Amino acid sequence: MPTIDQLRALLADEPDDVFLNFGLAMQYAQAGLAEEAIRQFERVVQLDPRHASAYFQWARTLLALGRHSEAREILSRGLKAAEAAGDHHARDKMNDLLQAIPPA
Repeated sequence: MPTIDQLRALLADEPDDVFLNFGLAMQYAQAGLAEEAIRQFERVVQLDPRHASAYFQWARTLLALGRHSEAREILSRGLKAAEAAGDHHARDKMNDLLQAIPPA
């Protein structure tokens, strides 16, 4: 996987590339740069509102920060996106994650 710096350089030439934006978000998340990851996942779904994996990973990042209500909202949006895309695997994973969030 390319580094954060490599992905940023590639995105300078192709700022609307969904794959590169998602890769950067994942690298941010893995590096513990949660706020940067959150902004980048948001960018991914702006570019591709049906990108179910971005919603799932975005919600996981929010949960790691204890931001449960925001994670619920992102998962709700992600469930709609997964349904629209016909991605039942992503839908099921998001449903499982949503059920695992402690009640407010």
